[in-house]
Amino acid sequence: MNQRDLAKALKVAVEAARGAGALMRKNLRAVKKANLVVQHDIKLELDVRCQKLIEKILLKSFPGISVLGEEGVAGDPNSQYRWVIDPIDGTVNFAYGIPHACVSIALQEFKGPSRSDAGYQSVVGVVYDPFCDELWTAIRGKTALLNNKAIHVSNRSKLAEAVISLGFSKHDAGLNKMLPKLQDLAHRVRKIRIMGAAALDLVYVASGRYDGFMESGLRLWDIAAGGLILECAGGEFWNEALPGDHSFHIAATNGLLRKKLTAPLRG
Repeated sequence: MNQRDLAKALKVAVEAARGAGALMRKNLRAVKKANLVVQHDIKLELDVRCQKLIEKILLKSFPGISVLGEEGVAGDPNSQYRWVIDPIDGTVNFAYGIPHACVSIALQEFKGPSRSDAGYQSVVGVVYDPFCDELWTAIRGKTALLNNKAIHVSNRSKLAEAVISLGFSKHDAGLNKMLPKLQDLAHRVRKIRIMGAAALDLVYVASGRYDGFMESGLRLWDIAAGGLILECAGGEFWNEALPGDHSFHIAATNGLLRKKLTAPLRG
């Protein structure tokens, strides 16, 4: 895609994110229908509805691009580009009426050599918080924006002055990896935050609100858009693939703190 095509893709992704966001606002206080309830996670009927709405808008303008979403896939998996969608990131928050959730949409380009996630690169990213009406956008190689204004990561380099967000996976392996980090970092940073919406954690780092974010067991649709937005805001998005489909351990920082955050725990 050339720059004009990418700009069009961004515009369409914004339209789709705002459409799903409107559904989220309308239903925040409504009784939610759950398709699945397990320990540490909830899947809502509205998740599926939001993804279907997003897919309809995206595929109308780009019918040849496949879709990989939390609520399913569509199109040719061998296409040069794919949309990566989290229709409601922060579903548990949303299900409980907590207005801290968002829509995340990324466009990824296949770079090769394999069709694993490592073979793709995010080129467009959109994260929309419908409750604060905050829209983060990025096109690779350009400056990240929040409501059309340029953003940049913080310049804090000392853990003692940093606000760090941590996430806790719904799976035991991720929980067991992060709990010691919570115990260790709580004594070393200014504040820990646990907000429950990874895409928002990433763009909060991009905006300089947080200085770092860590989680183990995140899925691709949680991070594909926010990771690009962070990089375009001058930050560092470190990620490591984990066993299982589209699963990652990530450390997102302002570029000054990763080694301190990912260092072995103190004795």
